[in-house]
Amino acid sequence: FPLCAWAAPPANDAGQLERGRYLVQIAGCNDCHTDNYLQAPDQVPESSWLQGTGLGWNGPWGTTYASNLRLVLPQLSETEWLHLARNANYRPPMPNHALRLMSDEDLLSIHRFVRHLGQAGTPAPAYVPPSGKTSGPLVLFPSPGQ
Repeated sequence: FPLCAWAAPPANDAGQLERGRYLVQIAGCNDCHTDNYLQAPDQVPESSWLQGTGLGWNGPWGTTYASNLRLVLPQLSETEWLHLARNANYRPPMPNHALRLMSDEDLLSIHRFVRHLGQAGTPAPAYVPPSGKTSGPLVLFPSPGQ
């Protein structure tokens, strides 16, 4: 994806970082990608944000875990991130549509903010197919029609 000049402000732009911080909060990124954020959002320090969790999301698709974005996004160029976000098709409960609806400027702000936070944490557990065994806490989604 070619970047327009207006969509690529300097990476150290404080306004761009603040916009990324704001978008991460209002888009609900922390809700799944940050341990304990849903229970106490005002008590989780920013230094702990977006490191993924061991909480599994289980449904007919199997069990998914929110990835550690602090390890994933810094590995992607801005162009790679835009391509990934525009083609998002992750398993539930990831709101793929939210990424696809964001402007390039919004997505770049998120990318720059996550890079600004720095790499931290460990990778989240891997996807477990429906017939697989999981351990740890799970959020259970019933099959449609149940």
